[in-house]
Amino acid sequence: MAAPTVRDFPSIKAIRTFVVDGVGSGGDYHNVEGGHWLIDTPISTPMSRWEKYRTSRTSWGINVLGSFCVEIEGSDGTVGFATGFGGPPACWLVHQHFERFLIGADPRDTNHLFEQMYRAAMFYGRKGLPIAVISVIDLAIWDLLGKVRNEPVYKMIGGATRDRLDFYCTGPEPVAAKAMGFWGAKVPLPYCPEEGHKGLKKNVEFLRKHRESVGPDFPIMVDCYMSLNVPYTIEIATACLDLNINWWEECLSPDDTDGFAQIKRAHPQLKFTTGEHEYSRYGFRKLIEGRNLDIIQPDVMWLGGMTELLKVAAMAAAYDIPVVPHASGPYSYHFVVSQTNCPFQEYLANSPDGKSVLPVFGDLFLDEPIPVNGYLDVTQLDKPGFGLTLNPAARLIPAQYLLTPNPERPLGQPAVEAAKPVVEEPKKVEEPHENGIVNGLVQGVKDMTTTV
Repeated sequence: MAAPTVRDFPSIKAIRTFVVDGVGSGGDYHNVEGGHWLIDTPISTPMSRWEKYRTSRTSWGINVLGSFCVEIEGSDGTVGFATGFGGPPACWLVHQHFERFLIGADPRDTNHLFEQMYRAAMFYGRKGLPIAVISVIDLAIWDLLGKVRNEPVYKMIGGATRDRLDFYCTGPEPVAAKAMGFWGAKVPLPYCPEEGHKGLKKNVEFLRKHRESVGPDFPIMVDCYMSLNVPYTIEIATACLDLNINWWEECLSPDDTDGFAQIKRAHPQLKFTTGEHEYSRYGFRKLIEGRNLDIIQPDVMWLGGMTELLKVAAMAAAYDIPVVPHASGPYSYHFVVSQTNCPFQEYLANSPDGKSVLPVFGDLFLDEPIPVNGYLDVTQLDKPGFGLTLNPAARLIPAQYLLTPNPERPLGQPAVEAAKPVVEEPKKVEEPHENGIVNGLVQGVKDMTTTV
Protein backbone atom coordinates (compact mmCIF):
# COMPACT_ATOMS: atom_id res chain seq x y z
CA MET A 1 0.00 0.00 0.00
CA ALA A 2 1.42 3.34 -1.04
CA ALA A 3 2.29 5.76 1.73
CA PRO A 4 -0.06 8.75 1.95
CA THR A 5 1.29 12.01 0.59
CA VAL A 6 0.48 15.59 1.48
CA ARG A 7 -1.40 17.64 -1.07
CA ASP A 8 0.42 20.12 -3.24
CA PHE A 9 0.45 23.66 -1.89
CA PRO A 10 0.67 26.76 -4.08
CA SER A 11 3.90 28.71 -4.19
CA ILE A 12 4.23 32.47 -4.42
CA LYS A 13 3.83 33.47 -8.04
CA ALA A 14 3.66 37.27 -8.04
CA ILE A 15 3.89 40.30 -5.77
CA ARG A 16 2.24 43.62 -6.46
CA THR A 17 2.28 46.81 -4.44
CA PHE A 18 0.09 49.89 -4.40
CA VAL A 19 -0.14 53.23 -2.72
CA VAL A 20 -3.47 54.58 -1.56
CA ASP A 21 -4.35 57.84 -3.23
CA GLY A 22 -5.72 60.54 -0.95
CA VAL A 23 -6.30 60.43 2.79
CA GLY A 24 -8.46 58.52 5.25
CA SER A 25 -7.92 55.05 3.82
CA GLY A 26 -5.37 52.31 4.49
CA GLY A 27 -2.75 51.48 7.06
CA ASP A 28 -1.25 54.93 7.77
CA TYR A 29 -3.34 55.93 10.79
CA HIS A 30 -2.27 59.55 10.61
CA ASN A 31 -2.94 60.21 6.93
CA VAL A 32 -6.36 61.75 7.57
CA GLU A 33 -8.30 64.87 6.64
CA GLY A 34 -7.35 68.15 8.25
CA GLY A 35 -9.18 68.86 11.49
CA HIS A 36 -9.09 65.21 12.58
CA TRP A 37 -8.36 64.85 16.30
CA LEU A 38 -5.36 62.60 15.56
CA ILE A 39 -3.43 65.36 13.82
CA ASP A 40 -4.96 68.72 14.68
CA THR A 41 -5.52 68.73 18.44
CA PRO A 42 -2.85 69.50 21.06
CA ILE A 43 -0.80 66.30 21.46
CA SER A 44 2.64 66.16 23.02
CA THR A 45 5.17 64.62 20.62
CA PRO A 46 8.97 64.45 20.34
CA MET A 47 8.70 67.52 18.08
CA SER A 48 6.67 69.60 20.53
CA ARG A 49 9.81 71.10 22.02
CA TRP A 50 9.69 73.46 19.00
CA GLU A 51 6.66 75.71 19.22
CA LYS A 52 5.99 75.84 15.48
CA TYR A 53 5.41 72.07 15.44
CA ARG A 54 2.84 71.98 18.26
CA THR A 55 -0.33 72.98 16.41
CA SER A 56 -0.55 70.06 13.99
CA ARG A 57 1.32 66.79 13.81
CA THR A 58 1.33 67.05 10.03
CA SER A 59 3.55 70.15 10.36
CA TRP A 60 6.51 67.91 11.10
CA GLY A 61 5.49 65.13 8.72
CA ILE A 62 3.73 62.41 10.69
CA ASN A 63 1.74 61.52 7.55
CA VAL A 64 4.54 62.03 5.04
CA LEU A 65 4.76 58.40 3.91
CA GLY A 66 1.10 57.49 3.54
CA SER A 67 -0.51 54.07 3.17
CA PHE A 68 0.58 51.25 0.90
CA CYS A 69 -0.69 47.76 0.15
CA VAL A 70 0.88 44.43 -0.75
CA GLU A 71 -0.84 41.80 -2.87
CA ILE A 72 0.71 38.31 -3.02
CA GLU A 73 -0.60 35.85 -5.58
CA GLY A 74 -0.23 32.10 -5.26
CA SER A 75 0.42 29.77 -8.17
CA ASP A 76 -3.20 28.63 -7.92
CA GLY A 77 -4.50 32.18 -8.37
CA THR A 78 -5.36 32.75 -4.70
CA VAL A 79 -4.45 36.24 -3.52
CA GLY A 80 -3.42 37.55 -0.12
CA PHE A 81 -3.63 41.26 0.63
CA ALA A 82 -2.52 43.58 3.45
CA THR A 83 -2.04 47.27 4.16
CA GLY A 84 0.37 49.31 6.25
CA PHE A 85 2.32 52.54 6.06
CA GLY A 86 5.28 53.44 3.88
CA GLY A 87 3.99 54.85 0.60
CA PRO A 88 6.24 54.76 -2.50
CA PRO A 89 9.45 54.04 -0.51
CA ALA A 90 7.80 50.90 0.85
CA CYS A 91 6.83 49.75 -2.64
CA TRP A 92 10.39 50.31 -3.80
CA LEU A 93 11.80 48.16 -0.99
CA VAL A 94 9.37 45.35 -1.76
CA HIS A 95 10.35 45.11 -5.40
CA GLN A 96 14.01 46.08 -5.34
CA HIS A 97 14.98 44.08 -2.28
CA PHE A 98 12.50 41.71 -0.63
CA GLU A 99 10.78 40.25 -3.69
CA ARG A 100 13.80 38.07 -4.48
CA PHE A 101 13.18 36.02 -1.33
CA LEU A 102 9.50 35.48 -2.08
CA ILE A 103 8.94 34.53 -5.71
CA GLY A 104 8.71 30.74 -5.98
CA ALA A 105 8.74 30.27 -2.21
CA ASP A 106 6.33 28.18 -0.16
CA PRO A 107 4.17 30.72 1.71
CA ARG A 108 3.89 28.32 4.65
CA ASP A 109 7.56 28.91 5.41
CA THR A 110 6.80 32.11 7.29
CA ASN A 111 9.71 31.88 9.73
CA HIS A 112 12.18 31.26 6.93
CA LEU A 113 10.87 34.10 4.77
CA PHE A 114 10.84 36.58 7.63
CA GLU A 115 14.36 35.64 8.67
CA GLN A 116 15.75 36.07 5.16
CA MET A 117 14.15 39.48 4.70
CA TYR A 118 15.11 40.67 8.18
CA ARG A 119 18.73 39.57 7.90
CA ALA A 120 19.08 40.90 4.36
CA ALA A 121 17.97 44.34 5.58
CA MET A 122 19.98 44.27 8.80
CA PHE A 123 22.75 46.49 7.43
CA TYR A 124 20.31 49.34 6.87
CA GLY A 125 17.03 48.46 8.49
CA ARG A 126 16.98 46.77 11.90
CA LYS A 127 14.16 49.11 12.90
CA GLY A 128 11.77 51.55 11.27
CA LEU A 129 10.50 51.51 7.71
CA PRO A 130 12.24 48.36 6.38
CA ILE A 131 10.79 46.25 9.21
CA ALA A 132 7.38 47.87 8.74
CA VAL A 133 7.54 46.88 5.05
CA ILE A 134 8.43 43.29 5.99
CA SER A 135 5.46 43.39 8.37
CA VAL A 136 2.97 44.12 5.61
CA ILE A 137 4.49 41.44 3.36
CA ASP A 138 4.18 38.98 6.23
CA LEU A 139 0.54 39.92 6.85
CA ALA A 140 -0.26 39.46 3.16
CA ILE A 141 1.33 36.00 3.32
CA TRP A 142 -0.82 35.05 6.33
CA ASP A 143 -3.88 36.31 4.47
CA LEU A 144 -2.91 34.14 1.50
CA LEU A 145 -2.42 31.10 3.73
CA GLY A 146 -5.83 31.53 5.29
CA LYS A 147 -7.52 31.84 1.92
CA VAL A 148 -5.76 28.78 0.51
CA ARG A 149 -6.72 26.78 3.60
CA ASN A 150 -10.17 28.36 3.82
CA GLU A 151 -9.81 29.26 7.48
CA PRO A 152 -9.28 32.43 9.52
CA VAL A 153 -5.80 33.45 10.56
CA TYR A 154 -6.55 33.09 14.27
CA LYS A 155 -7.30 29.40 13.75
CA MET A 156 -3.82 28.93 12.24
CA ILE A 157 -1.96 30.54 15.16
CA GLY A 158 -3.52 28.79 18.12
CA GLY A 159 -7.28 29.09 17.78
CA ALA A 160 -9.74 31.00 19.93
CA THR A 161 -9.06 31.56 23.62
CA ARG A 162 -12.37 33.39 24.22
CA ASP A 163 -15.78 34.06 22.70
CA ARG A 164 -15.56 37.85 22.61
CA LEU A 165 -12.86 40.48 22.38
CA ASP A 166 -13.13 43.49 24.68
CA PHE A 167 -11.78 46.92 23.72
CA TYR A 168 -10.69 50.18 25.24
CA CYS A 169 -10.84 53.32 23.08
CA THR A 170 -8.05 55.75 22.26
CA GLY A 171 -9.52 59.14 21.46
CA PRO A 172 -10.06 62.69 22.68
CA GLU A 173 -13.25 62.16 24.69
CA PRO A 174 -13.49 59.60 27.53
CA VAL A 175 -17.16 60.49 27.98
CA ALA A 176 -17.82 59.35 24.40
CA ALA A 177 -15.78 56.17 24.89
CA LYS A 178 -17.78 55.31 27.98
CA ALA A 179 -21.06 55.97 26.18
CA MET A 180 -20.00 53.72 23.29
CA GLY A 181 -19.48 50.80 25.69
CA PHE A 182 -15.67 50.64 25.86
CA TRP A 183 -14.26 49.48 29.18
CA GLY A 184 -11.77 52.35 29.33
CA ALA A 185 -10.41 55.38 27.49
CA LYS A 186 -6.91 56.52 26.61
CA VAL A 187 -6.24 60.20 25.94
CA PRO A 188 -3.17 61.90 24.45
CA LEU A 189 -1.21 64.16 26.77
CA PRO A 190 -1.44 67.70 25.33
CA TYR A 191 1.65 69.54 26.61
CA CYS A 192 5.34 68.70 26.54
CA PRO A 193 8.12 69.19 29.14
CA GLU A 194 9.52 72.17 27.24
CA GLU A 195 6.33 74.08 28.07
CA GLY A 196 7.53 74.21 31.65
CA HIS A 197 5.58 74.43 34.89
CA LYS A 198 2.65 76.09 33.13
CA GLY A 199 2.40 73.17 30.71
CA LEU A 200 2.64 70.67 33.55
CA LYS A 201 -0.19 72.41 35.39
CA LYS A 202 -2.32 72.39 32.22
CA ASN A 203 -1.65 68.67 31.74
CA VAL A 204 -2.84 67.91 35.28
CA GLU A 205 -5.92 70.09 34.80
CA PHE A 206 -6.65 68.35 31.49
CA LEU A 207 -6.53 64.91 33.11
CA ARG A 208 -8.49 66.05 36.15
CA LYS A 209 -11.25 67.36 33.88
CA HIS A 210 -11.51 63.98 32.18
CA ARG A 211 -11.50 62.11 35.47
CA GLU A 212 -14.36 64.24 36.75
CA SER A 213 -16.29 63.74 33.52
CA VAL A 214 -16.41 59.94 33.76
CA GLY A 215 -16.36 59.41 37.51
CA PRO A 216 -13.80 57.78 39.80
CA ASP A 217 -13.97 54.19 38.53
CA PHE A 218 -13.90 54.36 34.73
CA PRO A 219 -10.31 53.54 33.65
CA ILE A 220 -8.35 56.37 32.06
CA MET A 221 -4.96 55.84 30.41
CA VAL A 222 -2.53 58.50 29.18
CA ASP A 223 -0.56 58.31 25.92
CA CYS A 224 2.64 60.39 26.09
CA TYR A 225 3.89 59.47 22.59
CA MET A 226 7.63 59.27 23.34
CA SER A 227 7.68 62.95 24.35
CA LEU A 228 8.63 62.99 28.04
CA ASN A 229 11.82 62.36 29.99
CA VAL A 230 12.45 60.58 33.27
CA PRO A 231 12.20 63.58 35.66
CA TYR A 232 9.05 64.93 33.99
CA THR A 233 7.39 61.52 33.99
CA ILE A 234 8.04 61.09 37.69
CA GLU A 235 6.78 64.60 38.39
CA ILE A 236 3.53 64.37 36.43
CA ALA A 237 2.77 60.88 37.73
CA THR A 238 3.18 62.20 41.27
CA ALA A 239 0.92 65.17 40.57
CA CYS A 240 -1.79 62.84 39.24
CA LEU A 241 -1.73 60.17 41.95
CA ASP A 242 -5.19 61.13 43.14
CA LEU A 243 -6.62 60.78 39.61
CA ASN A 244 -6.27 56.98 39.52
CA ILE A 245 -4.61 56.83 36.08
CA ASN A 246 -4.76 53.21 34.92
CA TRP A 247 -1.45 53.39 33.01
CA TRP A 248 1.08 55.83 31.57
CA GLU A 249 2.01 54.91 28.01
CA GLU A 250 5.17 55.47 25.98
CA CYS A 251 6.50 58.18 28.30
CA LEU A 252 10.09 57.96 27.06
CA SER A 253 12.04 57.64 23.85
CA PRO A 254 12.02 54.03 22.60
CA ASP A 255 15.80 54.09 22.94
CA ASP A 256 15.72 54.98 26.65
CA THR A 257 15.04 51.47 27.91
CA ASP A 258 17.00 52.14 31.10
CA GLY A 259 14.74 55.08 31.84
CA PHE A 260 11.79 52.77 32.38
CA ALA A 261 13.63 51.19 35.28
CA GLN A 262 13.99 54.63 36.88
CA ILE A 263 10.34 55.61 36.57
CA LYS A 264 9.22 52.20 37.81
CA ARG A 265 11.46 52.50 40.86
CA ALA A 266 10.00 55.94 41.56
CA HIS A 267 6.40 54.71 41.20
CA PRO A 268 6.25 50.93 41.70
CA GLN A 269 2.51 51.14 42.37
CA LEU A 270 1.75 52.61 38.93
CA LYS A 271 1.56 50.87 35.57
CA PHE A 272 3.83 51.89 32.69
CA THR A 273 3.55 50.59 29.13
CA THR A 274 5.39 50.95 25.82
CA GLY A 275 6.35 49.09 22.65
CA GLU A 276 4.35 50.73 19.87
CA HIS A 277 7.55 52.00 18.24
CA GLU A 278 9.77 49.00 18.97
CA TYR A 279 10.78 46.47 16.34
CA SER A 280 11.56 42.74 16.18
CA ARG A 281 12.01 40.21 18.96
CA TYR A 282 15.45 41.65 19.63
CA GLY A 283 14.03 45.08 20.34
CA PHE A 284 11.42 43.68 22.70
CA ARG A 285 13.82 41.36 24.51
CA LYS A 286 15.31 44.13 26.63
CA LEU A 287 11.91 45.64 27.37
CA ILE A 288 10.64 42.28 28.58
CA GLU A 289 13.71 41.09 30.49
CA GLY A 290 13.87 44.29 32.55
CA ARG A 291 10.42 43.57 34.07
CA ASN A 292 9.87 47.33 34.33
CA LEU A 293 6.82 47.37 32.07
CA ASP A 294 3.34 46.23 33.01
CA ILE A 295 2.12 45.81 29.40
CA ILE A 296 3.94 45.74 26.06
CA GLN A 297 2.19 47.18 23.02
CA PRO A 298 3.69 46.04 19.70
CA ASP A 299 2.13 47.10 16.42
CA VAL A 300 1.75 44.07 14.15
CA MET A 301 1.99 46.28 11.04
CA TRP A 302 5.35 47.65 12.24
CA LEU A 303 7.35 45.24 14.42
CA GLY A 304 7.75 42.46 11.83
CA GLY A 305 4.27 41.15 11.14
CA MET A 306 2.34 38.25 12.65
CA THR A 307 5.34 35.94 12.40
CA GLU A 308 7.49 38.10 14.66
CA LEU A 309 4.65 39.13 16.95
CA LEU A 310 4.05 35.51 17.88
CA LYS A 311 7.67 35.24 19.02
CA VAL A 312 7.42 38.43 21.07
CA ALA A 313 4.20 37.24 22.69
CA ALA A 314 5.75 33.92 23.66
CA MET A 315 8.69 35.73 25.21
CA ALA A 316 6.40 38.05 27.16
CA ALA A 317 4.24 35.16 28.36
CA ALA A 318 7.28 33.60 30.04
CA TYR A 319 7.53 36.78 32.14
CA ASP A 320 3.76 37.08 32.73
CA ILE A 321 3.69 40.41 30.90
CA PRO A 322 0.45 41.03 29.00
CA VAL A 323 0.64 41.90 25.30
CA VAL A 324 -1.90 44.48 24.11
CA PRO A 325 -1.18 45.41 20.48
CA HIS A 326 -1.28 48.96 19.24
CA ALA A 327 -4.26 49.49 16.92
CA SER A 328 -3.86 47.60 13.56
CA GLY A 329 -7.52 46.66 13.30
CA PRO A 330 -8.36 43.07 12.31
CA TYR A 331 -4.68 42.09 12.09
CA SER A 332 -4.49 42.60 15.84
CA TYR A 333 -7.92 41.08 16.51
CA HIS A 334 -6.91 37.72 15.05
CA PHE A 335 -3.74 37.73 17.11
CA VAL A 336 -5.32 38.75 20.42
CA VAL A 337 -8.12 36.19 20.40
CA SER A 338 -5.56 33.42 19.88
CA GLN A 339 -3.33 34.32 22.84
CA THR A 340 -3.88 33.72 26.55
CA ASN A 341 -1.69 36.64 27.64
CA CYS A 342 -3.57 39.24 25.57
CA PRO A 343 -6.46 40.38 27.78
CA PHE A 344 -8.01 43.03 25.50
CA GLN A 345 -7.42 45.20 22.44
CA GLU A 346 -7.11 48.88 21.57
CA TYR A 347 -9.59 50.59 19.29
CA LEU A 348 -8.11 53.75 17.75
CA ALA A 349 -10.99 56.17 17.16
CA ASN A 350 -11.00 56.89 13.43
CA SER A 351 -13.82 59.41 13.28
CA PRO A 352 -12.70 63.05 13.00
CA ASP A 353 -14.10 63.96 16.43
CA GLY A 354 -13.35 60.58 18.03
CA LYS A 355 -16.95 60.19 19.15
CA SER A 356 -18.09 57.34 16.91
CA VAL A 357 -16.80 53.94 15.82
CA LEU A 358 -15.59 53.71 12.24
CA PRO A 359 -13.36 51.15 10.47
CA VAL A 360 -9.68 51.58 11.39
CA PHE A 361 -8.66 51.36 7.71
CA GLY A 362 -11.32 53.79 6.51
CA ASP A 363 -13.02 52.76 3.29
CA LEU A 364 -10.27 50.43 2.06
CA PHE A 365 -12.33 47.32 2.85
CA LEU A 366 -16.04 46.61 2.56
CA ASP A 367 -16.38 44.50 5.68
CA GLU A 368 -13.82 45.48 8.31
CA PRO A 369 -15.22 44.28 11.66
CA ILE A 370 -15.58 46.98 14.30
CA PRO A 371 -16.45 46.77 17.99
CA VAL A 372 -20.06 47.36 18.96
CA ASN A 373 -20.82 48.30 22.56
CA GLY A 374 -17.11 47.92 23.27
CA TYR A 375 -16.62 44.35 22.11
CA LEU A 376 -16.41 42.05 19.09
CA ASP A 377 -17.84 38.57 18.87
CA VAL A 378 -15.09 36.21 17.72
CA THR A 379 -17.42 34.60 15.18
CA GLN A 380 -17.16 37.84 13.18
CA LEU A 381 -13.59 36.79 12.38
CA ASP A 382 -14.66 33.46 10.88
CA LYS A 383 -13.73 34.18 7.29
CA PRO A 384 -10.71 32.97 5.27
CA GLY A 385 -7.48 34.84 5.99
CA PHE A 386 -8.08 38.14 7.75
CA GLY A 387 -11.59 38.17 6.32
CA LEU A 388 -11.30 41.52 4.55
CA THR A 389 -12.86 42.27 1.16
CA LEU A 390 -11.18 45.03 -0.80
CA ASN A 391 -13.50 47.89 -1.69
CA PRO A 392 -13.92 47.99 -5.51
CA ALA A 393 -13.74 51.78 -5.24
CA ALA A 394 -10.46 51.75 -3.31
CA ARG A 395 -8.11 54.43 -4.64
CA LEU A 396 -5.13 52.17 -5.35
CA ILE A 397 -2.26 53.24 -7.61
CA PRO A 398 0.05 50.43 -8.77
CA ALA A 399 3.70 50.96 -7.90
CA GLN A 400 4.73 50.57 -11.53
CA TYR A 401 3.25 54.02 -12.17
CA LEU A 402 5.28 55.63 -9.40
CA LEU A 403 8.73 54.11 -9.18
CA THR A 404 11.86 55.01 -11.11
CA PRO A 405 13.14 52.47 -11.85
CA ASN A 406 9.80 50.72 -11.77
CA PRO A 407 9.46 47.05 -10.75
CA GLU A 408 9.72 45.99 -14.40
CA ARG A 409 13.25 47.45 -14.69
CA PRO A 410 15.35 46.50 -11.64
CA LEU A 411 18.40 48.49 -10.66
CA GLY A 412 21.47 47.70 -12.70
CA GLN A 413 19.69 47.44 -16.03
CA PRO A 414 20.17 50.13 -18.70
CA ALA A 415 18.39 53.37 -17.96
CA VAL A 416 15.52 54.52 -20.12
CA GLU A 417 14.67 58.02 -21.19
CA ALA A 418 13.44 60.17 -18.34
CA ALA A 419 9.69 60.14 -17.89
CA LYS A 420 7.70 63.03 -19.34
CA PRO A 421 4.24 64.18 -18.30
CA VAL A 422 1.45 62.63 -20.30
CA VAL A 423 -0.35 65.24 -22.35
CA GLU A 424 -1.89 62.99 -25.01
CA GLU A 425 -2.90 59.35 -25.25
CA PRO A 426 -0.51 57.41 -22.96
CA LYS A 427 1.29 54.30 -24.04
CA LYS A 428 -0.34 51.02 -23.20
CA VAL A 429 0.82 49.64 -19.88
CA GLU A 430 0.48 46.12 -18.55
CA GLU A 431 -2.69 45.63 -16.58
CA PRO A 432 -2.61 43.97 -13.14
CA HIS A 433 -2.89 40.17 -13.38
CA GLU A 434 -6.46 39.09 -14.02
CA ASN A 435 -6.46 37.13 -10.77
CA GLY A 436 -5.35 40.13 -8.71
CA ILE A 437 -7.87 41.67 -6.34
CA VAL A 438 -7.23 45.12 -7.67
CA ASN A 439 -7.77 44.28 -11.32
CA GLY A 440 -10.07 46.87 -12.84
CA LEU A 441 -9.71 49.39 -10.02
CA VAL A 442 -7.11 51.66 -11.55
CA GLN A 443 -8.36 52.59 -15.02
CA GLY A 444 -8.31 56.27 -14.14
CA VAL A 445 -4.74 56.16 -12.90
CA LYS A 446 -3.18 56.36 -16.38
CA ASP A 447 -4.33 59.94 -16.72
CA MET A 448 -2.33 60.82 -13.61
CA THR A 449 0.92 59.08 -14.54
CA THR A 450 3.95 59.34 -16.79
CA THR A 451 5.16 57.08 -19.56
CA VAL A 452 8.40 55.18 -19.35
